[in-house]
Amino acid sequence: MKKTGASEGQSASELISKRIAELGGWRAATLSRMRKLIKEADPDVVEEWKWMGTPVWSHDGIICTGESYKQVVKLTFIKGASLNDPARLFNSSLDGNVRRAIDIHEGEEVDASAFKALIRQAIALNSSGKSKSKPSKKAK
Repeated sequence: MKKTGASEGQSASELISKRIAELGGWRAATLSRMRKLIKEADPDVVEEWKWMGTPVWSHDGIICTGESYKQVVKLTFIKGASLNDPARLFNSSLDGNVRRAIDIHEGEEVDASAFKALIRQAIALNSSGKSKSKPSKKAK
């Protein structure tokens, strides 16, 4: 049961690649594709390995996490409720005030350009909030 214990000496990117390889099948292909789209949307994205084995992509703060379950690959956007989603990619965690997630089931495809737009929006939101003294959402 030392899945993440082997992380000593390995970079987060190496650990994410290892996780993808361990998953195999459609979940590996899906997580790999989404990772590629994240990197295309932001070549400066930082890959992290947090919470005992969760792939995380950051730029001026967390953009999203990538979790793998038996029936779904889940990409959770930490500030997803603040993002415009005209393509309606968010289909999970819709009740909360902060997060939103995209659950991808076997055989489903996510619109690449709409997904990249969400990534870029999340980065812009993170970058705009660097000062920590943000005005309320209603203020413009």
